[in-house]
This record gives sequence, structure tokens and C-alpha cells, in this order.
Amino acid sequence: MLADYPRSVEWIRWGLFAAAAVGAVWLFALVVLRRIGYMKLGVPVRFERHKPKRGRGFSGEVFGHRRLLADARSGFMHLVYFYGFIMLQFGAIDLIWKGLNGGEALPIPFYPAFSLSQEVTVTLVLAAVLYGTYRRYVERLSRLKRGWKPSLVMWFIGSLMLTVLLALAFERLAVGESEAVSAAYAPISEPLSRLLLLAGVREGGWLAYAGFELFWWLHLLVLLGFLVYVPQSKHFHLLTAPVNLWFRRNEPTGRLTPLDLENEEAESFGAGKIEHFSQKQLLDLYACVECGRCTNVCPAASTGKLLSPMHMIVKLRDHLTEKGAALTSRSPWLPASLWAGKDYGVKDAHVMGAVIPAWDAEQEGEEPSYRTNISPTMAVQGAAWSKREGAKAVELELVGDVMTEDELWACTTCRNCEEQCPVGNEHVDKIIDMRRHLVLMEGKLPADGQRALQNIERQSNPWGLPRGERVAWIDACEQKTGIRVQTMEERRRARGQMPEILLWAGSMGAYDSRSRRVLFDLVRLLTKAGVDFATLGNEERSSGDTARRIGNELLFQELCRENIATLEKYGVRQIVTACPHTFHTFKNEYPDFGLDPHVRVEHHSELLARLLQDGRLTPRFALEERVTVHDSCYLGRYNDTYEAPRSLLRAIPGVQVEEMERSGRNGMCCGAGGGMMWMEEHAGTRVNYARTAQALEVKPSIISSACPYCLTMMEDGLKALQDDDGRVTARDVAELLAESVFGE
Repeated sequence: MLADYPRSVEWIRWGLFAAAAVGAVWLFALVVLRRIGYMKLGVPVRFERHKPKRGRGFSGEVFGHRRLLADARSGFMHLVYFYGFIMLQFGAIDLIWKGLNGGEALPIPFYPAFSLSQEVTVTLVLAAVLYGTYRRYVERLSRLKRGWKPSLVMWFIGSLMLTVLLALAFERLAVGESEAVSAAYAPISEPLSRLLLLAGVREGGWLAYAGFELFWWLHLLVLLGFLVYVPQSKHFHLLTAPVNLWFRRNEPTGRLTPLDLENEEAESFGAGKIEHFSQKQLLDLYACVECGRCTNVCPAASTGKLLSPMHMIVKLRDHLTEKGAALTSRSPWLPASLWAGKDYGVKDAHVMGAVIPAWDAEQEGEEPSYRTNISPTMAVQGAAWSKREGAKAVELELVGDVMTEDELWACTTCRNCEEQCPVGNEHVDKIIDMRRHLVLMEGKLPADGQRALQNIERQSNPWGLPRGERVAWIDACEQKTGIRVQTMEERRRARGQMPEILLWAGSMGAYDSRSRRVLFDLVRLLTKAGVDFATLGNEERSSGDTARRIGNELLFQELCRENIATLEKYGVRQIVTACPHTFHTFKNEYPDFGLDPHVRVEHHSELLARLLQDGRLTPRFALEERVTVHDSCYLGRYNDTYEAPRSLLRAIPGVQVEEMERSGRNGMCCGAGGGMMWMEEHAGTRVNYARTAQALEVKPSIISSACPYCLTMMEDGLKALQDDDGRVTARDVAELLAESVFGE
């Protein structure tokens, strides 16, 4: 037993403990409720349980750390934190119980084993803290922030662990060897108590009691302080991340929320203010861990653009907190605001400075380097986002003062940020919502993007080529292959029976000479396999993907309804396209506007893989090629299709498939998505150059893709990075399969 105190002293101890505990819990609840109040400023949304794909559910994310373990070292470290803290809550209860009851241990069975588990867990967590400090400040990972704020939690956790160990060590000396847990169950506190003996702390002496008392109170105060600190920091994710994952959007991956453009009561479209985001989007902001995984894989941040997905979330969160405090008259910072007033900490709001990353493409006098590097973007984002004296959050522009236009127009919508995020944050929809506001409400977008949209509106293609020439590819195909592709109208007039499949040529296939070659090979393969298909010819329009990703929802919806009317006119039940952007838009977004969800939409790689499996196509001619696969973002991350293109390549005799370091789910974007195919990059290095350089590292003879945008970007990259001999070429998987099937 610890020292027997007079009853008056025990009452004082209990009173102080109750006051501290109740006060901390009250402050914690107040902080949480205030932030919930800020989130409620957003557009109301139905919070429904997310129904994940098999094997990728809530439990795997939260308890299995599936995404975190993509980085094994960080993931294992976080596992120690996560399960360590769960374990240590029981230890905290035990320690508090001892302090309040004269040293009596919790009345639980197998207490020595429990005590051993606590000491081992404390040691592991302390080791994880030291390792985390090493990764941040010695290894200096580019994606991790440095400074006093990121360090504060390490001090909190480290202090909690040390106070536990020191309290246990002093307890052993205070109660004596006979009453303490056997040394075999105290591998850390026993050696510590021996050291204290050597330092002059006598067993059963007043220093032993005083030491336990000191570290017991320190542990309690640090624990309660941490409780209050958590919801006021990025560590609010301890509470919000599981909620965010549970209510993750229950929709097709990457699907954008439609705008009701016929709502006459709507004062604005898109997100021009923080409160224009939905409540679920605002929950994202408080779930962020600031781990930097999103920025680490972002093609924009990696090539010297200003956009950093992590900083975007942090900036929106800071702005929400400051504006929410102003609108609700509830300061976000406690307990300081209790005596400093409700305006404490919200008078000077954060504002984004006008800066660009200092990207140095040349290194040590060598040829320009296209290696990815997020350090310049991380540095300028950290420096530019700061409080401005006199700035009022309610007067700041969301786009301009918080997020710059340069950031918004740098996004390729590749979704790698979302794929890497361990808490289920969705970055792309927020960027598109802000683009929507810029385009629809303010008419602001880059000149080349504006030109592309005008061309799509007038001629239904981004180049502005005559709409009547969309059908010209059919004649060119006949000249090249000898195969005449019929239009749906011709089929209806000739036979009165519609074909099995509608072949959607797309703007790239119809107009772009390089993409036409892919389309022609696809036609040859479908004909060889005996597939009954036709096309729309001049009745085909742009799918609207470019318009929607740039932010012109009005133009997208017009194109969408025109295309749906045409599809319904011919009773189309199956569509195949070589463009992953069109594939995604038809499959996952057109049903919102009336397309029958039973219409089957296939990418050409999926259809060809099925034809191979059914034996309707047979690759006979060997291609002695070393092929690396560049994954299209809209085929892979948006639609989880990675195997189909690879299965085609593996079926070709002689082909050796070599994966890039970044492939599959972690593959890097080519730089064409999100409308960037039609807009120029003005900062850093070109994304497609960086991606091409990654492909060349595996020394391929062919860079293969399954997307006309990717094919164009890879070919442009090869022209820039290769010598004149051009040994490496870029080919679509359909081209390679056709060469193996036909021998030419």
C-alpha cells in the first residue's frame, strides 16, 4: 500500500481529480460541439453507411490500416500508436485507481500479466515516438511537416509514456518489494527503480511517495491536456476519421455530384464559399491527418506546381474554423478563449500568398531532370499560408484568398491523392466544385481551356474541327483496312435490326490521326471476332467529360442529354469505347441524367480480354518486345480495371511485361486528365515528361497504354526525352494485339 493519508487529504485529492477530469471533459465536449457547429454551416446531406467493395471495408481501413500499410514503416509505426493507445487506456485507469485508492491495484484476474503487457506497450509506443521523430527530423521525409506544431503531439505522447514508467518505478519503491508486482512482470519499471535507488531514493522513504505523487499528477494532467488538445489539432482525426470512413460516399468511385441548374432559387453554383461545400465535404477537412501521402503522389505537386492536396485540405479546414467561429460567435480555441473573449484567435485570418514553387529542372549542370520532387511545393505552401493582420474570414474569397486559381487549374483529377488517403478524404470533388464556381459564376478559366470549351460547344470537339467531319474516320478506316463500319442509321434502314454493340469512336478516335490507328485496329479485331457492331457517325457528340472536369456543368449536361436521346433512339444496350474518360462518364455519370443503368458500358481492353478468353481471337505471331504498362487513371483508379490491359499483353507470344516502380493503384498520371489535355502547363516540368522518364527507367522497347490521352502524352514525352533514333515507342494494347493476331 502507498502511504495512508488523512481523510481530509484524500477528499482534497478526490476533489482536485474530479475538478480536473470534469473540466477537461467539459472543454473537450465544448470544442467538439463547436466544430460540429462549423460543419453544419455546409449544405445538408444524408449521411448513409458506405457499402464498400469486398475486402476494402471499414474494418480493413480502421483496424487493419490497409492504406497506411502501403508505406510499411509508417504503417507499422501507426499500428503501434493505435493499438498501444487502446491498451494503455486500461493502464491509465489502473494508475488513476491506484492514486485515488492508496495504491490498490485494479481487482482484475491475472494482474501481473496485465502489468507486464502495459510496460511492454508503453515501451513500444515510446519507441514509435522516437522513430517518428527520426523520420520527420533526421530522415526528413518531404511529405511531413516540421515545426513546433507537428512536434507537440510527440511531446504529449512521449510525456505520457515517461510519466507512466516513472510513476510505476516510484510506486515499486514506495510499496516495497514484497507488495510490488514481481520483477519478472516489470521489465522496465524494475530497472528504473534500481536506478532511483542508486540516485538516493530510499525504499519506503518520503522521496518514493513524493515521486509517485508527482508523476501520478503529471500523467493525469498530460492525459487530460491531450484530451482537450486533440479536437483542436489535426489529431481530431482520432474521432472524425472513423466517422468519415463509415460515411464515405456510397457512389461509383470518382462520380461527381450533379448540379441542379434548373433550381431558380439557387443563388450560386459550385463552391464560391466554404459553406457551399456539403457537410460531408467539411467533415473531410477535420478528418485529415496531415500525413502528406496525398501530396507525395500528386502529379502537380511532384512536378513543381503550386497545388498540394494536403495543404488544400488544411487551408480549407483553417478557413472553415475561422469563418465558422465568426459566423457562430464561438471561438475554436479553449480554454484560452474563456478568459480572452470569444474573438480570441480569429481576428487575423489566414490568407494564401501569391507565390509559385521554385522548381529547378537542371541539377548540377546536367541535362534537365524529370524526377518528381514535392519539396518546392511543400516549402512554398508552408510559407505562403499565414495569418494576415486585420484579415477577416467572412470577407475572404474562397477562390483567391484561400485557394488560388493556379492550384485549381493544376489538378489532373487523377485521384491518386484519394487512393492514398488513409481517412477516406475526397479531394477532387472539392476542386471541381470550386472550378464550377469559377466557370459558371465568374466566367474565369485559362484561355486555352476556354477555347477548348467553345470548340466543344460549337463543333462538339476540342479542336473546333467541323462537326460534319466526325464521320470521316469511317471512310479512312475502309481505305486502310478494307472494312466498312456501318452507322446505326444505316443499319436501321438496311436491316431494321440494331447491332449487338455500339462502337463509340470519341473525339480522339474520330479526329486525331494517331488515335484513329488504334480505332482501326479495334475495328479489325472486332470484325475478326465476329462481333456485330456499328457506330453513330455524325450523330455522335462529345461525351462531355472535358467540359465537366473543367467545371462547365451546363455544357456537360447539354451534351449528356443529347447523347442519351441518341442512344435511346436506337435502343442501344451495349457500348464499347477506347477512351477511359468516355467509359467512366457513360458508365458512372450518365445514369444520373437518365441513361438506363442496364446499358452495358465496356472499355475496349475489357471487351478484347473477354474475346480472347472466349477463344474468338487468337494471338499467333510473336512480338519480341519488352513492354511496360502505363495505367490510365480513369480506367484504373476510377473503375478498378488494371488486369484487362495486362491480360492482353500476356496473351501475346514473346511479350515481356515489366512494371514501373509506380504502377497499378500507385501509377502516376500522364497529365492529361481534368481537362489538362487541352491546357498548357506553366510551372515546373511537364507531368508527361516526368511520367515518361519513369517508364524509361525499366528500359522498355514499348510503353503501352489503353487510353488515347495517355498515348498522346507518352508519345510527346518520348519525343522530348529520346534521341532522334526513337528506339522506344508508345502503343495502345489494341495495336499490339492486332499485330499479333494479324501479323502486321
